[in-house]
Amino acid sequence: MNGPYTYRLLDPLTDRKSIRFTAKYTRAELEQMTTFQLRGICDKERLVEGFANRLAREELIRVILRFRSAEEHLLITRPNPGGFERMESALQRNWNDRRQESSGIRVPAKITLYQGVRTGRMDNYRIESDLPWLSSSNVLLVNATGELCGVLNLVKDEGRAGVYYYLSRHRDAELRETSNHSYSLLFLRRQESEYFYNLYYGDKPMLPLKLQGHRVPVAELIIRGTETTDAVLAIDFGTSNTTAGAYLDSSYVTAPDTGMSSTVRLNAINYVSFPGPEGAEGDWIEVLPTAIRVADCSNPEHILYVFGEDALRGSDVAGSRATVLRGIKRWVNDYKRIEELMDSEGNTATASRSDILAAFIRYVIATAEQQFKCRFRNLHFSAPVKLQPQFIEMFSDILPDYQIEAEDALDEGLAVLYNTLADQMERGTFADGEEYQALVIDCGGGTTDLSSCRFRIEDGRIAYKLDIHTTYENGDTNFGGNNLTYRIMQFMKIVFSGYYAAETRLPDTDIDALIGIPSGDLYRHVDEFGVDAVYAGLEERYREAEAILPTAFKRYEHATRDEYQRVLSNFHLLWSAAESMKKEFFLRTGILRSRFESEQVLSAESDLNIAVMDRWLVSVIENGRFRDEYGLPDVVFNIREIQQLLKADIYNIVRKFLDEFYLEGRLQDYSIIKLTGQSCRIDVFREALKEFVPGRSIEFRQKAEDLSRVPELKMACLRGAIRYLNAKKMGTIEPVITNHIPAIPYTVSAWTHTGREKELIASLESNRVRGSISRPSHAAEVEFFLTADGGKLRQRHVYRSRPEAFEPMPYEEIAVLYGRDIPQDDTDSIRNGETKYFVFVGDSRWGFYVVPITRRDELLHLGPKRFFAFENDLSELDFFDGTK
Repeated sequence: MNGPYTYRLLDPLTDRKSIRFTAKYTRAELEQMTTFQLRGICDKERLVEGFANRLAREELIRVILRFRSAEEHLLITRPNPGGFERMESALQRNWNDRRQESSGIRVPAKITLYQGVRTGRMDNYRIESDLPWLSSSNVLLVNATGELCGVLNLVKDEGRAGVYYYLSRHRDAELRETSNHSYSLLFLRRQESEYFYNLYYGDKPMLPLKLQGHRVPVAELIIRGTETTDAVLAIDFGTSNTTAGAYLDSSYVTAPDTGMSSTVRLNAINYVSFPGPEGAEGDWIEVLPTAIRVADCSNPEHILYVFGEDALRGSDVAGSRATVLRGIKRWVNDYKRIEELMDSEGNTATASRSDILAAFIRYVIATAEQQFKCRFRNLHFSAPVKLQPQFIEMFSDILPDYQIEAEDALDEGLAVLYNTLADQMERGTFADGEEYQALVIDCGGGTTDLSSCRFRIEDGRIAYKLDIHTTYENGDTNFGGNNLTYRIMQFMKIVFSGYYAAETRLPDTDIDALIGIPSGDLYRHVDEFGVDAVYAGLEERYREAEAILPTAFKRYEHATRDEYQRVLSNFHLLWSAAESMKKEFFLRTGILRSRFESEQVLSAESDLNIAVMDRWLVSVIENGRFRDEYGLPDVVFNIREIQQLLKADIYNIVRKFLDEFYLEGRLQDYSIIKLTGQSCRIDVFREALKEFVPGRSIEFRQKAEDLSRVPELKMACLRGAIRYLNAKKMGTIEPVITNHIPAIPYTVSAWTHTGREKELIASLESNRVRGSISRPSHAAEVEFFLTADGGKLRQRHVYRSRPEAFEPMPYEEIAVLYGRDIPQDDTDSIRNGETKYFVFVGDSRWGFYVVPITRRDELLHLGPKRFFAFENDLSELDFFDGTK
């Protein structure tokens, strides 16, 4: 294995310096493990009492909890009816006006609490104390007369050295402002804290308590209502990761909080931060993995989820039964389907995809509101251009209490393009009135898209005049960052299975054996034989590796629960390892690659330790039975191998997009070729582009100081959308955007009651792009048929009518909404008991709309509008369906 940069799995036993924390375990987590797994933990953690003696399962759990316990504290979070009143009554019985003030607890001089917005670590309300009895607990907010005004949580800050805590509060926790503003924090001992927890959530009488809490006055504590802002929260909802942010000016709320604890930057773009891989106590980053895990579904009416890194941390724990959902962006065309869910305790429930999606987005919104101290009602979602109508419709449906931006909504490609235009306007590097052409390749987590743009910027008298013409050129819904992760996972699985079978890395698992084509000939081989021929050997070895290190958990649905959980854990563990390796690969071989090429780097510095392997456990099949492997394989992966592994895949997607441009000589017309999306960070993309555009300006540079944070390539789409919305709001631009959409030769038809086929949309190339068909008002379903050239049926769409969803509306109001597509003559002919379904293309030519209008008692009633795509252009390739 050649190359100066290598990847190795970090062994926590031999590489202690790289570990930031020791693995901790909860009782619930340990009770899911087998006795053999528990002994393995004792061995790995060097708990002599556990592995030196033949202890029973419960004794092993006791030993692990004694030395490696992740303490579970009973904290009051979600509201419980009657709980606040019970606590208030108990506090009044035990209140003492002369209660001792503690000088051993230091609190902030000013604390601001907002109704309906949670308080957390990002608010920087630090508590310092050296009192030995103080620990994570509930804290009571009281005034000078002993009235209970609220309940907060004291949480230990594991991310800081020393003994530090911070104040936390659930967004819905009760908070009362009293006429007496002399507020204090009442810190409780653990026994007292648990007493109030049981009193709050329990419904049984409690014995009296002798309260010994320590009261600490707060110099200034303010309880505020939360103001609704006109600012738009922009959300880039991605297949793998989600980002969010907003431009906040100095008047986004009446009195912005700009104190020392505030994270808001006025008159600037503010990005929402989310807990990173180390949890809420670690670093927070501006990207949220698009992942959901079921935390508790014991109450099917109130299912609890965790999101992002919190969801992923629980997915690779051996024996975890909790449902983990990824790739939820693919649900857009079927978002009302019911999903079966399970939590870690084995409780099961069902929930609609719309509820799950809404929970994820509301978490993003709640996090933004917590950090920006306001309520958002206006949302903007970036989406692929061909799917933008579906996404707007879906989010409008599942988030009815929010205003979803539709008129000024930018698709993902256009948002990236505008980000580039805004940079040019800020720097003044454009030629006034000159026309430019640009190509944008956006490689996201699940899809890759190619868009072209012609634009002209004129420095007008009062604003910049933008004339933008965009065209969607091509796309691949089956290629994105997840494909690269999966390819690395395939390679790792082959190497690991060979290692566990022979206790050494086998020569035939070397990348040169799996892909037996010299690196210099790969491009030519893809041109002549296709990309599948390059990976044929690797795919065959991957199928063979399934017999040793299985990951296709769907095949074990009818096996025992233990076997299914083992294979599921294998998949999640290997996927996490591959994802970590991909990120490190991006970091090392990205934009700063040239810096390393000119230096002699010690091998110790070039090793990339993947420190997520603190709980390595895979299940290997030997002689038809599973056995546990706790030892990290002594295997090294280097950068040359990863480059060779991904090179053909990346060249193939670039070739698919640019080959036609190259052959027709059109590439010379583009002055800018811009790469965006995290997957474009690696040099292999630029090398593949040079096969088609030698010497051209390829924009995808990454600032060195940002390499350890969220890459600018990931934020380009979000940043472009925010800058566009703000510039239009402030009147600094006058944009004219024209989307040139290729005419798609489809015909939309329906059958009359006599069995005659009626064409409603003859062709997008003709002038007839609307039609209608009538049904009796009691009809529950109407079928529409989409046919391509030659009369071949492509899709069958069904509009399901709900009489209760129709609203009375005179034609004058209907005309405001659909006047161009629904003429008055066509509505005047509707009779009582008849529903006419209007079908039209509208401004979007990626599909057609259906709008029903009925007449009841001589009054027109308008039904819900539905959009049906000509092409359900979503990836059919699901890496998390259990077949990989």
